[in-house]
Amino acid sequence: MSYIFDPERQPSLEIHGQAARFPLRRIFCVGRNYAAHAAEMGNEVDREAPFYFTKSPHHAVGSGSHPMPPRTEDYHHEVEFVVALHGPVDAADPMSAVFGYAVGLDMTRRDLQAASKAKGRPWSTAKDVEASAVIGPLTAASEFGGIGAQVLSLTVNDTLRQEGALADMVWSVPEILNDLNTLYALGAGDIVMTGTPSGVGAVARGDVLVGTCEGLEPVRLTLT
Repeated sequence: MSYIFDPERQPSLEIHGQAARFPLRRIFCVGRNYAAHAAEMGNEVDREAPFYFTKSPHHAVGSGSHPMPPRTEDYHHEVEFVVALHGPVDAADPMSAVFGYAVGLDMTRRDLQAASKAKGRPWSTAKDVEASAVIGPLTAASEFGGIGAQVLSLTVNDTLRQEGALADMVWSVPEILNDLNTLYALGAGDIVMTGTPSGVGAVARGDVLVGTCEGLEPVRLTLT
């Protein structure tokens, strides 16, 4: 097959302890999945069903130095637990679709998000931004074990900003996968960023962000 220009390289994620990489198909993000974060943003949790937004897989990057995006004066960090799939979701056993987990950063142009919310517009320019899905190395689900009391946290310049237990998620991973699978045919290469604890805040050029979760490799971001 020929193209009129070279297509972009297949987006992929590092896998801890493996030379092979995880080919990335789609990025789904869960909104307001920690009650304390919803409250700090002036929102209530919708307990009838989760809600979602997406990011382009071409906007995913690994740990490293990445630039601040343009047209924002309020760029925020959101540390998240990331779920990666290697097959379709079976409603009777949704976790069988899970390949592994990672720590990620959902970086957000908060000022543009606030402006979009005020006008009832989509969040795309706030959320779906180049290098705004920073994903650490994936760890196989079998190595990580069950999801429960593990603590997800983020430091900025060695100062703790965010911290919350995975058990504090409003919607559990199986619930998210089963619900999201009623909207999309989930499959291999899809990842889900499952929401952020409270403590989100602005960052600036030169800041060093480190996201951690017990049992997973950290994600690191230096803003340039």
